[in-house]
Amino acid sequence: VQLQASGGGLVQAGGSLRLSCAASGRTFVSAKMGWFRQAPGKEREFVAALRWGRTGTWYSDSVKGRFFISRDNAKDTVYLQMNSLKPEDTAVYYCAAALGPSSVFYSSSYEYWGQGTLVTVSS
Repeated sequence: VQLQASGGGLVQAGGSLRLSCAASGRTFVSAKMGWFRQAPGKEREFVAALRWGRTGTWYSDSVKGRFFISRDNAKDTVYLQMNSLKPEDTAVYYCAAALGPSSVFYSSSYEYWGQGTLVTVSS
């Protein structure tokens, strides 16, 4: 599985961005797709996740109600719509794929990672 993240950039506080994660290679309907982020000097943290072939989404408390994860199965692409952005959302955002049954919340559950895309929110 190869993942290609895109869509990052510079935005003012209160603005919106949409990140994309295009998957290629082998994909599985049982896979979980997640977004994580890592700010300078901080550990990588969970943002959002969903399953390719089933309903259900998960969000961190810090983004719930502002960020929305979705998928386009025909395009093998997962999106992260980010609204009402705050300066504390500034980070490199990574998409990841997990093929096993483990929790969506932990980065160690994910076997495949994209290269990351930088989101900078100015105040």
